[in-house]
Amino acid sequence: MNEFLNIGVIGLGVMGQRMLARLAGHARLRPVSVWDADPAAVARTLLSYPHLRAAASAEALIAEPGLHSLYIATPPAPHMALSQLGFDAGLAVFCEKPLTVDFAAARACIARIEAQGQRAAVNFALASSPGLALLLALAREDWRAVELDVSFANWPRPWQAAAGAWLAERLEGGFSREVLSHFIFVLQRVLGPAQVLSSAVGYPEDGRSAETALRAELVVGDVTVQINGKVGGEIADQNRMLWRAGGSEVELRQWFSEIEQRGRETQTPPQIDQLDQWAALIEGRPHSLPGYAEALAVQETIEALLRS
Repeated sequence: MNEFLNIGVIGLGVMGQRMLARLAGHARLRPVSVWDADPAAVARTLLSYPHLRAAASAEALIAEPGLHSLYIATPPAPHMALSQLGFDAGLAVFCEKPLTVDFAAARACIARIEAQGQRAAVNFALASSPGLALLLALAREDWRAVELDVSFANWPRPWQAAAGAWLAERLEGGFSREVLSHFIFVLQRVLGPAQVLSSAVGYPEDGRSAETALRAELVVGDVTVQINGKVGGEIADQNRMLWRAGGSEVELRQWFSEIEQRGRETQTPPQIDQLDQWAALIEGRPHSLPGYAEALAVQETIEALLRS
């Protein structure tokens, strides 16, 4: 099981570049072909990775012989069409979130995945974190309440500047879809379906820009969840999730890189390698990556928060 698994990458913005850098150190996953709508992004990528081939189009890349998997790192609008093309070509598809802007197209895609056994997953990085593994190891019925706080000095964050204007706009972007969704994924994987009880969203007056504040209360499973998100402050990117159980707490900070248990100690499980999970997806083996149905359920919760 040491043969290379060839990857085609569509989208060479921030996430595409980060994934290429990560793939460079993996023993089996090997990016071989790339495409982006911006020729300058393609040219810069080939300077950094001269072994890569530049495809003439997204469709041409997907149709290349010898690929095993497609990584989609574009803005959300084309995700479903590209996924369907990937399935047509027999590829395992690993897609960035948000999953879609077209829920009907996403449901059709999910129906095909389920009917045909297509291989597809979405990049919620916390799925491979020790923090999530710890929460899953603790008894689900013990949880009583969760508090989630996220804040940003600016949105988009400075390192996202190359990703495109869509991140700053309310149609596809905003911190709720891009960041809050990671934590909603964790809540729903641990506790089950979510119901939005109340949500107050603050938007700029220009009618176009994404949200700058969100306060909400949810019930996830049977656990009450309080959310507070905002743009403004001195720290570029701060997040904190506090899980309360009977007589104990688990606090996870900064993308679960800091974990503190109070009142009851449970050994924190080791890190799961996300790229190894991707290889398992390609080969049809069990893996922990979120599927499209799970990602759509997360997005449905996010859109319900933004509508309220």
